[in-house]
Amino acid sequence: MLIKVLLLLAIAVVVVLSLRAPAGARHLAVRRVSVTGFAALAVLSVLFPDAWNAVAQVVGVGRGTDLLLYGLIVVFLGYLVTSYRRFRDLEGQITRLARRLALDEVADDLRPARVPGSDGDPPSEGTPGPRTRPGAA
Repeated sequence: MLIKVLLLLAIAVVVVLSLRAPAGARHLAVRRVSVTGFAALAVLSVLFPDAWNAVAQVVGVGRGTDLLLYGLIVVFLGYLVTSYRRFRDLEGQITRLARRLALDEVADDLRPARVPGSDGDPPSEGTPGPRTRPGAA
């Protein structure tokens, strides 16, 4: 029964964190602490593999491997949510960049062509004349 409560709380925490906007330095600090904590758990798992069985018995799971699987599911859910948010932010950045490039290209097309010699400089040889559009008479 204890494992059900812990898993539901962990899933609730992932959902709440996924609904919040990243808060800059705080978000980065939480991510770094989480990665450090998971690394420490991985090292302890290698050094003391039977500890998972003891923890599993305390929280009401049959085996340590089952407990690890449940934990992996919660971590994967958190990774899935953060990846989705990062992907959505990148899509927004790409959309804004594409719009900016399209506006810049339109502005370049609307800018009048510089005609050689129009500002007092004599046209140099081999310089093409004013730009004309195809089909324009």
